[in-house]
Amino acid sequence: MNVLSCSINTLNGLYDLSGVEVGQHFYWKIGGFQVHGQVLITSWVVIAILLGSAALAVRNPQTIPTGGQNFFEYVLEFIRDVSKTQIGEEYGPWVPFIGTMFLFIFVSNWSGAPLPWKIIQLPHGELAAPTNDINTTVSLALLTSVAYFYAGLTKKGLSYFGKYIQPTPILLPINILEDFTKPLSLSF
Repeated sequence: MNVLSCSINTLNGLYDLSGVEVGQHFYWKIGGFQVHGQVLITSWVVIAILLGSAALAVRNPQTIPTGGQNFFEYVLEFIRDVSKTQIGEEYGPWVPFIGTMFLFIFVSNWSGAPLPWKIIQLPHGELAAPTNDINTTVSLALLTSVAYFYAGLTKKGLSYFGKYIQPTPILLPINILEDFTKPLSLSF
């Protein structure tokens, strides 16, 4: 009985810890969901920066690129090279996904440096870079994990799951645990 009450107290303590917030946050109620307003606002600003700069750079494409078009072609080549290095010769279909993730994370991280988010006053809390919030990093990690499983199942079919019993079936629980904790470790 003593062990059971200790376990219940530990679980209650962990539940109480999950409600701890650092600073004040600005929330919106959309439907039945509570949305973190600061992250949503800054994410849309980052998306607007990316779309606006891409639209300006390629609005008048030239055969011999100059200025913004040259920069974006360099970025595209960089993303293609990274994709080819990491994935191999079948990298083509993954360039848009990898490029989108890379550019969103890169611009989000840097948006916290030059943009003075703190001068924008909110009813509660302050604005910060989207990747400053654990919810954004977890969602990006989950997207990456889903893409990883999709690629494996597309390429190998159901035999993809054979990797879980390699090199020996004894490692099945460890291999499953590794794949399910990967989003958590990627988000940190």
